Order: sequence, then C-alpha cells, then structure tokens
Amino acid sequence: MTDSPEYLQRRAFYDSLLTIYGRKPVLEALEDLSLPVHKLHLATSNRRDQLIARMEQLATERQIEIAHWDRKGLSRISKNARQDQGVALDLALPHYGTAERFLKENTKDYELLALDGITNPQNLGMIIRSACAGGIDGILLPRKGCAQIDPLVIKASTGTLFKTRILRCEALAPTLEQFRSAGAEVYGLSSHAERQLSDIQSHGPSIFVLGNETRGVSEDVARQCSRLVRIPMQNQVESLNVAVTAALISFRHQL
Repeated sequence: MTDSPEYLQRRAFYDSLLTIYGRKPVLEALEDLSLPVHKLHLATSNRRDQLIARMEQLATERQIEIAHWDRKGLSRISKNARQDQGVALDLALPHYGTAERFLKENTKDYELLALDGITNPQNLGMIIRSACAGGIDGILLPRKGCAQIDPLVIKASTGTLFKTRILRCEALAPTLEQFRSAGAEVYGLSSHAERQLSDIQSHGPSIFVLGNETRGVSEDVARQCSRLVRIPMQNQVESLNVAVTAALISFRHQL
C-alpha cells in the first residue's frame, strides 16, 4: 500500500518541527520574524509576568496558535520539565527533518557530519555553527547518546541552528549502514588512523563521523566507516576539541 501525497506532506511537516523551550530562547525566536513558528505552548501555572505577556502579544500579532497545558502536559512537549520554565515553542523549519527523508530525496553529492556520542551542549552548538558557516549539507544527530537541542546549544550556535540542516535518527550505526548502501563513503575521525584528512579526494556523497569527546568513535559506528582518517598534529599534541575538528572538516575545501 502506497502512502497518499497528503499523508507524506503532513508527515514531512511534522518531521520539520523543532521544539525549543526556556523563556529567553522562546522569546527571541518569536521576535525573529524570519523563523516560521507553528505553535506556542504555555503552562497554566505560569505567573503572567512581562515575559509571558510579551510572548502572548507576539504570538497574537503573528497569528500563532497558543496552547495552554498543565505542567505535566507541557513537560511532555518540552521533554525537559526541569528547564522549560513553563514555555515551549514549535518551529517549522524546512531544513530540519530525518535522516531517512534526506536519504530518499538526495542522490547527488553531499557532505554530512555525523555525531557519535557528543555529550557537551556547547560542543554541539559550536559544531552546528562551523557546519553552517562551512557549507556542510547536514548534521546527523541521533536521538539518544548525544546532547540534545536545548538553550545552551542554541546559545553556542549563535542562531545558526535555525539555518542548519539537522537530520535526526534513532541510532547512528544502522543509519550509517543505510547511507553506505546508498553509495556514501563514511570516514571516522581517529588520532590513530594511518590516512590523513587531506588524503581524501572523494567526489561523491561523504559522511565524516565525530566521536565522543573522551572515547572517540564507538566500536559499532567504527564498523560502519569506510576508513578512518586523522588530522596531523605537531608538538606531541594528541587530539583536538571535537568542535575544532568539525571546523577543519567544514572548511577543508575553502582554505
């Protein structure tokens, strides 16, 4: 049975929703008229202070739906009851979606970053910033095992999160296997690799895997890598910050 075009369009829309939370990030997003906002969520327990009043005013002016929830209901939406501060916002970002959909729609050359166990929110935000500035086509971000998009990530990305293609997946290893089957070359970054990053002269779809800040690329993900590569370092320096590595990969064709 084939899914109807209406169903596929509706699914693509819901895949594009990015929910952010926290009063300052939500207010800043509402004030940015370039961001397509789907819905504002507020807890009924909120004290109606100036920030809440301003959010409601902006949502009304922009004809954005406002939904009110009890605390438990709002926490199901924000997925972070401890830090959501009683507010959440759904952004409908056309470049935010799933790895599965990207794979179906992209057969030409592309370069992606894949994050394997990146747990520091500031690192994630800086990786997003470098990828956006360097023209990387997307970032594979697993739903588990990595830092998730929160106010710290938004702040560290300095707004580039909303301009970067984020591709969600459940687990990285099987997703990389699917990309490899579709013809992509997968390169794992490792300080112990024999080949250097500069040795890669690929002209087809490529994915560069950045591993955990301490342990590096995990074993199951390493098995999906076509090869491991390293960035040459001098003066007995063993490794670089993962966000710096992301920047070097993102700008490797431009410098």
